[in-house]
This record gives sequence, structure tokens and C-alpha cells, in this order.
Amino acid sequence: MTPYVLVVEDEDALATLLRYNLEKDGYQVGVATDGEEAMMMAAERLPDLVILDWMLPKVPGIEVCRRLRAKPDARNIPIIMLTARGEESDRIRGLDTGADDYVTKPFSTTELLARVRAVLRRIRPGLADDRLVFGDIVVDRVSYRVKRGDRDVHLGPTEFRLLDYFMQHPGRVFSREQLLDAVWGSDVYVEARTVDVHVGRLRKALNEGDEFDPIRTVRSAGYALDKAG
Repeated sequence: MTPYVLVVEDEDALATLLRYNLEKDGYQVGVATDGEEAMMMAAERLPDLVILDWMLPKVPGIEVCRRLRAKPDARNIPIIMLTARGEESDRIRGLDTGADDYVTKPFSTTELLARVRAVLRRIRPGLADDRLVFGDIVVDRVSYRVKRGDRDVHLGPTEFRLLDYFMQHPGRVFSREQLLDAVWGSDVYVEARTVDVHVGRLRKALNEGDEFDPIRTVRSAGYALDKAG
């Protein structure tokens, strides 16, 4: 099951950045821009983790945290507080209110994603499974090992990231440009046709003999990971 993360942040640029990086890391993401909207969204769909800004319009983040902790169905949801307030007394207040972790702005998205994974592993280990399973393919994201059935599949780093991304979004068709952005990164210039080369290598490593090829080529559109019909 893909964890659902609710981001509560009123800075549009930061909210967009967090959504992009969390979705890239395999999470479903909802975004609320104030405390009232956060409570409404949490009531409509209970999140698996909340990233909560302290300074919010309408209802402050610290009060949102308090209200969530008072709700029987939400009291165990992991909450990571985001704030520009770095004083020890503020950190203690946030943690005493019920936050599970506390990140001071500015922060790196890499660090925040690591904290998200750590909190989920500690508090809701069932949602922090570092293995992806699709049919008979298993990706272990901790040991960087891939198995298909009983055999080991040996992949290079780029092919591993490609497979990891496909397995996070089974059935979805991605263009070469989308794959370049997700796997190589938007700040790296790589020819779009490079994707074809690495998909070819991934196919060769995954498929032996008469095994079904799970990677579907969609003409003029891109690639998708599909099960045998």
C-alpha cells in the first residue's frame, strides 16, 4: 500500500517542491494551505503521515497537531513539524504537543525525505516496507537487490532507478522526458533517446527465455510496466 502524506504548508513554492519530491519518492500526496483545510482533508481521508508547518493561516500548525492528537482515529498519525522557529523551547513545545519530529527551515528535501522514512519505519513499520513487489519481480530498496522469481537480476544503477520508478507507478505510461526528469533529474542534460538504451538494458536483464516482458512500449507515448494479460 502506498502511504498517503498530507502536506500542510501555506508557501506555494515550498508546498509544490514537497509534493514533487514526495511523489517522486513514491508517496501519494495531498496539500492543504491552512489549518482549517488540513483538518477537513484529514477528516475526509486519514493520512498515513502529516508534514505540518507551524505558522499557518486560520488555525496554527501547533493547534492542528493538538486537534489531531485529540481525535481517536488520528492520534497515532506520525506528524513532522516544519518551522522557522529554531529555539529549543519551541522544539520542546512542538514535541510535547504531539509532533514526532521537528525540522527547522531552511532544510534540504533529501533530509526531510529521510526523516519521513525514519518516522514511518519507527511508528508505522508496515508502511515503510523498503521492498516493492510487482508480479514475480521484487525490488529490495535497502540492499539494492532485484529478484524475478527465484533468480537474481543484476542491474546497473540507472536501470535499478528506472525499475524502481516503474514499480511505484504500475500501468502508467511515462514519456521519455518524464522518465528523464524522474530518474536522471531535471538539472542533468541527457538525450531523450538515452532512455531507450537503458530500457533495453533493463528488459534484457529482467527477461530470460520465454518470460513475459513486463515493460510495454507505447508508440509515440513512452513506456509502462504491465502484467501479463
